[in-house]
Amino acid sequence: MNFSIEYIYKHPKSQLKIRFVSDPISLNEALFTAIDLEKTGRISSITFIDSKGVSWSKKELLKLTEVKKEEPQNITIYFDGGFKADRGTSGQGIVIHYSQNGITYRMKKNTSYTNIESNNEAEYAALWIAARELEELGVQYEEVIIMGDSKVVIEQMKGEWPVYESNLQTWADKIEALFKKHQIDPIYTWIPRNENKVADQLVQQALQGKIIKAKKEVIDNF
Repeated sequence: MNFSIEYIYKHPKSQLKIRFVSDPISLNEALFTAIDLEKTGRISSITFIDSKGVSWSKKELLKLTEVKKEEPQNITIYFDGGFKADRGTSGQGIVIHYSQNGITYRMKKNTSYTNIESNNEAEYAALWIAARELEELGVQYEEVIIMGDSKVVIEQMKGEWPVYESNLQTWADKIEALFKKHQIDPIYTWIPRNENKVADQLVQQALQGKIIKAKKEVIDNF
């Protein structure tokens, strides 16, 4: 999650006070900059505003920094879903890259949801699984990059395309509510299918009845 710094500059030899607001920057950058500004002795007040418009004090932000040291950060999700109409089966696959306590991990998971009616719904189900995994990992107050090759799901979750099907709207509402609950800021990005191969492979394995959940330490995020 990024923060804007809102501070009041005071002139040392007059009653002049001017309000400034910075561009959004990371948590650590915001604290570093605020401490540096305070050293000038010309700041009468300072507040931090997160991407949801919530105001934080310096004390609250310092406490958040301590809490987040133990939580997952630098999170990127790949998701995919597939539906076989002739068999009435679906498959969902997700890959989550994140760092925690200085170590980078990759988590892979798939499943096969029943009562799915279309490929688009299978994609939404995959995104829901990813959202639930973030909750289990304890992710909160984080910006999360979410990548998928479903133009429909990505554009609808970004709010660029309308959602006409009631079942898809139900999935979208559930996902958004979960992200809001944990103050997760999703950054949705469409990618071509050839850049989503791992998640797609997990889908195919799920459709074949091979269910996987694995996590391993990796050298980088790919």
